[in-house]
Amino acid sequence: MKHFAIVGCGLIGHKRSSNLKPGLLKYACDVDPERAAQLAARTPNCTATTDLRRVLSDPEVDIVVVAVANAALASVTLETVKAGKHVLVEKPGAVSSKQLSEVESAAAASGALVRVGYNHRFHPAFRKARELVQKDDLGDLMFIRGRYGHGGRLGYENEWRANSELSGGGELIDQGVHLIDLAASFMGDFARVDGHVATYFWKMPVDDNAFVSLRTASGQTAWLQASCTEWKNLFSFEVYFKRAKLHVEGLGGSYGIERLYYYKMLPEMGPPETVIYEFASGDSSWGLELDEFLADIDFKRPPVPGLREGIRTLQIVEEIYRKSAS
Repeated sequence: MKHFAIVGCGLIGHKRSSNLKPGLLKYACDVDPERAAQLAARTPNCTATTDLRRVLSDPEVDIVVVAVANAALASVTLETVKAGKHVLVEKPGAVSSKQLSEVESAAAASGALVRVGYNHRFHPAFRKARELVQKDDLGDLMFIRGRYGHGGRLGYENEWRANSELSGGGELIDQGVHLIDLAASFMGDFARVDGHVATYFWKMPVDDNAFVSLRTASGQTAWLQASCTEWKNLFSFEVYFKRAKLHVEGLGGSYGIERLYYYKMLPEMGPPETVIYEFASGDSSWGLELDEFLADIDFKRPPVPGLREGIRTLQIVEEIYRKSAS
């Protein structure tokens, strides 16, 4: 039986703890003792602490979930893998690819496994989409179009995400990285990166919109936009093949019911054969992602997405920020 610790007891820390079986969470750790105590109170035999060293020195802790603000993700993960603990670190894993490369070197030395928490890969619509790609003859993949956004809220410009020292950037490094990771999960590595960021509405030093164009060596294109001026929460991810189209829409909750639309071209073309899969039972991605990481550990296999994928996503983010700055 593997025991866990959660470092960072905010919203995501609570989401993670709710997917652990009772008795598996040994520590809730946060710089804010009240937040640590609140999370610990939800779980039997869980100890609240502000001392990361106490957590990492406990031989009973096997896995650490790192759910702190972006700027602290890499430093906490680095300490943790040096202590030989496996890590599930929230996306984007760091605020620079260099930071995540340092984690990669330390993890290789200690044998610790690291999964970067791009949980959107585990949404049921995406799992079904990949099943269809493997099972049906959809033809070659041509291009992807993805959009993801929300409208913020009163005071959004004062939250930690609007503080570049804590967030490492704006909407691109917040929701945009999910789109980049999802596109890479279908297309693989990208040979060309184009795009720019802008701040149109929110009075903050980071971007509120990101526009991204990614191309593979063979010319497949992913055209992506992330926005926190969407006003009505939106998620839309379309994958175009030569004989079909897969369209994931909604993520549940305020993003609307999660659906997968499967449009299959007929030999005579015209209106496609259409099948709609609806997933209305809630967001199971967090638990499925955790199960996959436990299997990674049991089978001693590299997690995907792991450090390699996390580094490449951050390299794309850095390239777009560089292009925008110039």
